[in-house]
Formats: sequence, structure tokens, C-alpha cells
Amino acid sequence: MSDESWPQLLLIRHGQTEWSAVGKHTGRTDIGLTEVGRKEAIAAARTLEGWNLARAYVSPLIRAKETAELVEPACGLVVDDDLVEWDYGDAEGLTTPEMRSETPGWSVWTHPMEGGETVAAVGARADAFLGRVLTEVPEGNVAVFSHGHLLAVMIARWCGLAPVEGRRFALATATVSLLGSHREDRVIRALNHRSGMVLDPPART
Repeated sequence: MSDESWPQLLLIRHGQTEWSAVGKHTGRTDIGLTEVGRKEAIAAARTLEGWNLARAYVSPLIRAKETAELVEPACGLVVDDDLVEWDYGDAEGLTTPEMRSETPGWSVWTHPMEGGETVAAVGARADAFLGRVLTEVPEGNVAVFSHGHLLAVMIARWCGLAPVEGRRFALATATVSLLGSHREDRVIRALNHRSGMVLDPPART
């Protein structure tokens, strides 16, 4: 597939929640946005102005859906179950310092998720989603409303990196990242772009 037919993916992490504000691991716990999170989502809407989206996909979890609904993409929304956040198992609702009080050096990237998903399983979901996007929307602009760790893994997989290399991409709430291509290579066009800033569609080179 040439770069002329690859889509460009705008990845939008959901806005702030009560748990994200204090660093709690929030996988499948279905909580909504704070007032700050709603304001962040509205700012993200300004970032996506002028992008002429061909398709917009969203995680089924409330915090992602609320973010997407506040952005209101004109193309509508397609719910995709593969966009749910990492299942953290026993780490759900706990912060990294709390986990490290029991397991020194603990990290989602380096330690097993007891009762949850492996990083390989998260990578498989990201691969499955990307495969569908490339089939359903072979060119144009696509928005993806999802979660910090899932999107980080997706960035790694887009670039041909192992899922664990998602640890290189820390995404703040309601920021926008852009995946595209340069000639034959898939690339990162923008990363962790603050909501409300201008993000112009890049010219293909």
C-alpha cells in the first residue's frame, strides 16, 4: 500500500476523569469526565476543525464516548470494542506508587498484570483495529477516541515497534496525536498535541 492511500489517524485521548487526575490506573472502570475533562474535550474539538474526517471511531467506555460526543465529528461515531483501555486486573484503581509499595519497580510495561491483560494482548487489539481501519478507510482522515495506554501501544504498532515500546509515548488527557506516512514509511506527524492548538493537515511529500 502506498503512502497516497494510507489514512491519517488523529488519536484523541479522553478528557480528565477523577481517577486520571490523581494517577489511578483506569482500565475497564467506567467513569465519566470531570468538568475539567469536558472543557478539555471542547478544546480538542477546535484542534480537529477543518480536518474533513472520513470516519471516527470511539471506545465504548463512557469517558471516551463523552469526549467524542463533545467534539461532535460530522461523520458520526463508530463504537469499536478493541479501543477499550488495557485491563489492569489487580492494579485497577491503584496508582504506580501504591503498586510499588508492594512490588518495587513495578510498571505496567515490565510486570505481569495479575488478573488482567498482557501487553501482547493489548498490542493484538491495536493491530486488529488498525487492520480494520486500513480496510474500511484506505485513505482520508480518521479520528480515534480512546485511552492513554491503548493509544500509546497503537502508536508503537503503527510504527512497526513491539507493543511494549508504547512506554515511549506518554499521552496527556484530551491531547491529539497524528499518525501518517512519509513515502513508504508510517510515521508520527504530531505527538501529545495540546487541545485547542492549530494542527493543520500536513501536505504529502
